[in-house]
Amino acid sequence: MSAWRLLQIVAAAAALTFTGQASAATDIAWWHAMSGELGRQLEKLASDFNASQSDYRIVPSYKGNYTETVTAAIFAFRSRSQPAIVQVNEVATATMTAAKGAIYPVFTMMRDMNEPFSLGDYLPAVSGYYTDAAGNLLSFPFNSSTPILYYNKTMFRDAGLDPETPPKTWPELGLAAKRLRERGAVCGFTTSWPSWIHIENFSAFHDLPLATRTNGFAGLDAELTINNPAVVQHIAQLAEWQKGKVFDYGGRGQSAEPRFQNGECGIFIGSSATRADIKANSKFDIGYGMMPYWPDVKNAPQNSIIGGATLWVLRDRPRAEYKGVARFFAYLSQPGVQAAWHQNTGYLPITRAAFELTRAQGFYERNPGSAISFEEITLHPPTENSKGIRLGSFVLIRGAIEDELEQAFTGQKGAQAALDAAVERGNKLLRQFERASPDR
Repeated sequence: MSAWRLLQIVAAAAALTFTGQASAATDIAWWHAMSGELGRQLEKLASDFNASQSDYRIVPSYKGNYTETVTAAIFAFRSRSQPAIVQVNEVATATMTAAKGAIYPVFTMMRDMNEPFSLGDYLPAVSGYYTDAAGNLLSFPFNSSTPILYYNKTMFRDAGLDPETPPKTWPELGLAAKRLRERGAVCGFTTSWPSWIHIENFSAFHDLPLATRTNGFAGLDAELTINNPAVVQHIAQLAEWQKGKVFDYGGRGQSAEPRFQNGECGIFIGSSATRADIKANSKFDIGYGMMPYWPDVKNAPQNSIIGGATLWVLRDRPRAEYKGVARFFAYLSQPGVQAAWHQNTGYLPITRAAFELTRAQGFYERNPGSAISFEEITLHPPTENSKGIRLGSFVLIRGAIEDELEQAFTGQKGAQAALDAAVERGNKLLRQFERASPDR
């Protein structure tokens, strides 16, 4: 072989090597807390994005529940092995916001990476939860849900109630639940997530402040105000209904949900994101409605607030990764992508365009009740009381609130005493968070 021919072969091989290196996709780590079917849907999002272009590859990794996921990210940050994206539940928003050196605000990243981005495209009731005082988006809304009412149409018929008319107010719900009990139901109604539904969303839906300082958005020196007359009256009524199992407390988290699925309780208030699970596991006709409200409370009903999680971008990753993150977030915002995520999971669409596309596709007609969460959260433009919550250590505060609610439901404390104690305990946690905050 001639020297010239050998040089040609070497040059061709080098060119192939260079081309292969130039086209290699940049890997972007995404740590998340979704397992089961939701985890599969999340993996599909990443896979579809990866297939849509060749420059970046999103690599999802399940890290356990929300607490385990954010804890893993914190420890990884200390060793400089953090992911670019981490999924964090909504109640940890204040904690993440306070970690300014560790987070890369989404609005800043999208601007720095020259990726088109308009906050106006997103639902205010969703995006508002994750903005700063100036209205800038700090993290990317991902899986958002809100409480809705489910009821057993079969039990309603048997009790002589209109199966096509859900109770709209708490007095109506109380009367329906009493009728169900009289006709043999084990319990009239139950709910999941006691603080999220009966304190946080109750306050928003009745346009009541949960805390001072705009529910914490305006400063770390916020104090709880959940021992106000309207909330006290509501908890007192639940405790009274508990005596005859018109209302029957079913525990924290989602522990009460099976009691509706197996036909013990005729009415259930729970997350809109469990709709598919309830439908799959219930052997009766299901009706849907918005959360009830007390008609004597001014401005009710207002709008509900969200639960779920959001995607935070962490600092100290290569710029190439942030280019990919920005591209990925733009992809997630596309109406078609959002509509599919909404339809396949039960989570809210984060844009109105995705809602309109879902409606145009006939999904809501084919799946009665699936639009209620959107209608409820957009019922009215959010107020300072119904925008969301920005309180430090709120996971711990929720625990304190639920301790005290259980005291009220079991008759060990009156509603006023229980909520006064919840405020005292919660404020202590807020002051501890304030003292530990770098903004102090």
